[in-house]
Amino acid sequence: MSGGTGATGRGEGREVFGTRLGFVLAAVGSAVGLGNIWRFPYQAAEGGGAAFVIAYLIMTFMIGVPIMLAEFAVGRRTRLSPVGALRRIGGRAWVPLGLLFVVTSLLILAYLSVITGWAIRYALDAALFGFSAGAGDRFTRISTGGPAIGFHLVSIALTIGIVLFGVRRGIERASLFMMPTLFLLLIGLAIWASTLPNAAAGYRFYLAPSLAEVLDPAVLQGAAAQAFYSISVGMGIMITYASYYSREENLNREAAVIALSDFSVAFIAGLVVFPIVFALGLSEEVGESAVGALFISLPEAFLRMGSVGRIVGTTFFMTLVVAAITSAVSLLEVVSAVLMDETRLVRRQATLLAGCAAGLVGLAPAVSIATLGIMDQLVAELFTVLGVLGVAILAGWVMRAPEEELRLGASPVFRRVIPLAVFLLRYVAPLLVGWIAWISLHGSLAALFGGQ
Repeated sequence: MSGGTGATGRGEGREVFGTRLGFVLAAVGSAVGLGNIWRFPYQAAEGGGAAFVIAYLIMTFMIGVPIMLAEFAVGRRTRLSPVGALRRIGGRAWVPLGLLFVVTSLLILAYLSVITGWAIRYALDAALFGFSAGAGDRFTRISTGGPAIGFHLVSIALTIGIVLFGVRRGIERASLFMMPTLFLLLIGLAIWASTLPNAAAGYRFYLAPSLAEVLDPAVLQGAAAQAFYSISVGMGIMITYASYYSREENLNREAAVIALSDFSVAFIAGLVVFPIVFALGLSEEVGESAVGALFISLPEAFLRMGSVGRIVGTTFFMTLVVAAITSAVSLLEVVSAVLMDETRLVRRQATLLAGCAAGLVGLAPAVSIATLGIMDQLVAELFTVLGVLGVAILAGWVMRAPEEELRLGASPVFRRVIPLAVFLLRYVAPLLVGWIAWISLHGSLAALFGGQ
């Protein structure tokens, strides 16, 4: 089997990951992204801090991991990207769900690259010039219009450059370098943040739970949507990556590692953000949690810290860029893989076409931050939830014996938890995710049409 860039992605020419570590880090890279470092802290602030964290953990391991296993099973069994995989498992009636995955991945990539562009701009400015006063006005100037478009296109170009090299030479190699770098940078930032005055107030907000808030339907819905978005389920990524993975490896172990790694990064990101904002009295600004809150409050914090803040701020935004690019690569790979599987396009053609499409779609959020917010609400809190619901029904009730695929390569310990995962997939996920989808639909309609 070939790992070259000219593979079409079908039959014997399908590309494969060269190592287990490469697959795991690529999947972790998809899961660990701006959803953890940018989106998680402000969602946690909206959801009451620790209450949101607890709800997020519950949703990740009760629903997210079984769904990830289902996507792994579908992808590895069929050796196809989402549209072809769902067609093979469930027939043509399931093709619309595969197309939803493609649309979801393309839209997330489009607005994600705009936010990545902000992070690139902030990292460069911090390194070259430091932070300046008036962070809110500065964000307004560079978050939309010409500057945003320019750096959005830079982000898209970087992503295309990696995916053009294929699974083994592009995605795997980039992940092997970028993911350890991300973890080291983030841990270093968390250690430094712990030394700040009044960091304890940030920890209390973040870690002291309120049972009433944990059971709040709005908190549960937000935590579920964030969990699905963060671990990259409901958008076809794990189906695509699993289609490149050996049938001798333990999918259950990989799902556990990916989910734990994803939560660890999101949790550590909170240990960075909340001590900073509480130490400098910026908690109300983050709590308001507009899309650009962290691009306003944190630069203000770094400015107040002087030369140390410049170093820390540069490191923080570099971390944000690394996390964003690893996620963007996986999103672009979904669209490219579908084009390769469903047409006669080779990787270079498919990647350039998909990347250019994302670049064009991304012009809308690059010129309007309100559009970016609506896209994030619609895609992250509705489309991914609908995708998760579809996967739960397909794998739980349509796919023949998904547990057989999960047993391949599984150790005795993981074999014992497969029946529980299948039970959650069949009986718990459809009901719970259906309820969450209904709440998400109401919220998305309100965001689009100004309803209540």
